[in-house]
Amino acid sequence: MADGGEEGNAVAPRGPARRRGQVRSSLDADEFMALMHGSDPVRVELTRLENELRDKERELGEAQTEIRALRLSERAREKAVEELTDELEKMDEKLKLTESLLDSKNLDVKRINDEKKAALAAQFAAEATLRRVHAAQKDDDMPPIEAILAPLEAELKLARQEIAKLQDDNRALDRLTKQKEAALLDAERTVEIAMAKASMVDDLQNKNQELMKQIEICHEENKILDKLQRQKVAEVKKLSQTVKELEELVLQGGAAANAVRDYQRQVQEMNVQKKTLDRELARAKVNANRVAVVVANDWKDSNDKVMPVKQWLEERRFLQGEMQQLRDKLTVAERTARSEAQLKEKYQLRLKVLEDGLRGPPSGSSRPPTDGKSFSNGPSRRLSLGGADNISKLSPNGLLTRRSPSFHSRSSLSSSSSLVLKNAKGTSKSFDGGTRSLDRGKVHGNGAHLLNRSTDAVRDCETNDSWKGNMDEGTNENASSNTDDSNKDTANNKSSEMVSGFLYDMLQKEVISLRKVCYEKDQSLKDKDDAIEVILFSFFFAF
Repeated sequence: MADGGEEGNAVAPRGPARRRGQVRSSLDADEFMALMHGSDPVRVELTRLENELRDKERELGEAQTEIRALRLSERAREKAVEELTDELEKMDEKLKLTESLLDSKNLDVKRINDEKKAALAAQFAAEATLRRVHAAQKDDDMPPIEAILAPLEAELKLARQEIAKLQDDNRALDRLTKQKEAALLDAERTVEIAMAKASMVDDLQNKNQELMKQIEICHEENKILDKLQRQKVAEVKKLSQTVKELEELVLQGGAAANAVRDYQRQVQEMNVQKKTLDRELARAKVNANRVAVVVANDWKDSNDKVMPVKQWLEERRFLQGEMQQLRDKLTVAERTARSEAQLKEKYQLRLKVLEDGLRGPPSGSSRPPTDGKSFSNGPSRRLSLGGADNISKLSPNGLLTRRSPSFHSRSSLSSSSSLVLKNAKGTSKSFDGGTRSLDRGKVHGNGAHLLNRSTDAVRDCETNDSWKGNMDEGTNENASSNTDDSNKDTANNKSSEMVSGFLYDMLQKEVISLRKVCYEKDQSLKDKDDAIEVILFSFFFAF
């Protein structure tokens, strides 16, 4: 703390010396500025810097005064803490003395209690002896009881007096202990207050350190500001020199400035004349255009008349936007056509595979009976693809057998495949369904596999007929003809194809769903074609 005080005392005399130097520099600057002409911004900058310096010096003085006040308060608190520590030491000594007195008094109390117990025991013994004496007096002649009891009663009185004195001493000791406890509580409170004051002193010391750091920062800022002021003064000197040189040059070049002003005035007059001529020329052009339009429209029809340029440009922009939209739609249509061509190629490959499979030799072996379960509960069941009813009979093994005469199934299948090749524009769902039906049909043996192939061909024929427009009638006829041809072919080959009724129902559902999908696809393609035609016609008519 002494070091801090010395530093504060050392910092205090530096302030006026620095102020004197700054006042002198400011006076020199004022004298220098009095010699200058037209340098108001520089003077404003210098005054601003001087004001900042004064503010910083004022802040420094306030910080130093705060530091001194804090040091004085800190010293006073240290003195108070020392006094409190001395009082605490005295109170501790008093507490030790009272504790020693309490210990001695407690020992006296214990001794007195022991004596009391001994006196009571002696009393009881004396009473016992008296009883014996009374008992003995009845038998023998004894001395009087009063002579025996008198000394004992005197001893009892003395013991009782001592007991009363000891009780009074105990009461006084209790009072002293209570007083000492109250003094101890007061001492603890004073100790707590002293600890709080010590913590406050620590906080003040920390704040003092922070203020010292801030003072150091302010000193550094003052140094930086001094350097900046010196730089600004040097710049001001340079600027004053340049101003003087410029004033001399201005005085020397006054004639040149007058000539330049004359030329500028002439240029402005020429610009005004040019603007007036431009306006007259624009008016002449507008009049010429109007005359040309009127002359051109005199000998033309109402449809061939010349339109204004703005209208023509607006119509041209509108038509260019429509052309761009049509180009975008054409690109989209080309992409869809390419994708449909790719799908068509895929479908053609699939149809070739199907034709190769159908041209193979049919196997006339029937499925061996594996389970004894029957798939029908009645004598007959509906097992037709196109709506025809085939009478189903129960075989002795419990399986459904379907036999019908056939004529030429291969020719019908080849014709259906050629029709599909001509009008193959279905979706991938139909062929996926066909492949699914083929995969399902492979489980039932060679005969069931051939039947599934024939049903796929029937499905292709039905989709082609739906593309042509007569969906219901064409599909029913193709389905019935194909089923009849397949039945005739199976009758000629003398092979019975055993297929469950559940499979036929599933195939019929797939055929119906495929018809719906093909019809929707056909309608969407027609709508797209109509839209493209309308766009093309509008495009051509626009041009």
